[in-house]
Amino acid sequence: MRGKTDMPDGHRFFAHDHAAHCESGVVSLMLRHHGLPLSEAMVFGLAGALMFAYLPMIKLGGMPLIAYRSRPRSIIRGICSNLGIDMEMKTFRRADAGMRALDELLASGEIVGAQTSVYWLPYFPEEMRFHFNAHNLIIYDREDDDFLISDPVFEHPVRCPAADLAKARFARGLMAPRGLLYYPKKIPATVDYQTIVPKVIRKNATVMLKSPVPFAGVRAIRALARHIGRLGKKDARHASLFLGHIVRMQEEIGTGGAGFRFIYASFLQEAGEQLGRDDYNEISTMLTEVGDKWRAFAILLVKAIRNPSPETTDFSAIRASLEDVANDEAAVYRALLETG
Repeated sequence: MRGKTDMPDGHRFFAHDHAAHCESGVVSLMLRHHGLPLSEAMVFGLAGALMFAYLPMIKLGGMPLIAYRSRPRSIIRGICSNLGIDMEMKTFRRADAGMRALDELLASGEIVGAQTSVYWLPYFPEEMRFHFNAHNLIIYDREDDDFLISDPVFEHPVRCPAADLAKARFARGLMAPRGLLYYPKKIPATVDYQTIVPKVIRKNATVMLKSPVPFAGVRAIRALARHIGRLGKKDARHASLFLGHIVRMQEEIGTGGAGFRFIYASFLQEAGEQLGRDDYNEISTMLTEVGDKWRAFAILLVKAIRNPSPETTDFSAIRASLEDVANDEAAVYRALLETG
């Protein structure tokens, strides 16, 4: 089903909406535009996107990568795999070829998802720009030299000059977008939620609870807690930078660790109501409380950063706080696996 009509002013109709996270927000908007009414929370949950990863071998500004959701593009791929959606995804070697392809798709009536770098998008306030190459948005039309964009981070649609969009689409570095464009070619008319939802939930819970590697899932939360416990043996500057890095990755980059827990809790609540599953509703409440504990943990870190001396900072207490989070997350995933 195609949802493209023209407005009286000549612009293609597109119903923009604000979202909590860019990739899940874009996919939700795109599917709704094409007739499949999925909320952002349902997209996030049905993609199996809830995750925690602590990767000391991958550095961001000299600090280890910490992630609270599955890797970029996995929401797109996960929802397509689980629901049987045929999504065309194209990358390009050259910016001119990528921009020409975008123009052709818009001329044919498509709305197009794109991966970009936040740093080169001029409609972002300067204080919000940083070199993050996995920001998703929808391009739904063009007017002269401006592209009309639905960016779920913003309350209203925005405009972006062609030259700036080209820079954003072809930025280099970690997670370089390579001009990625995507749009659905085939969407199922109906979805068997009774079968798909429990299957996806069990798979996501298994990954989080029973990861065979120490840098993913609940094991990774515990690994980070152990590292925090050893910070008292480091110099005060390193400890402060490390704790600040955790806060930045959890609360400032994208949606944040607690935010993803709240989104998944909303998914469980919506799934519970749709399928008549009281157990999902109960576990949703548990996960919301876990999100609150992640936020409390971040506040504890901020207080420590203000006075990071090994003599005055109780790193054992900070470690215990994160281990408490890990225990509660594990209880959520055990409960989900027991739902059958």
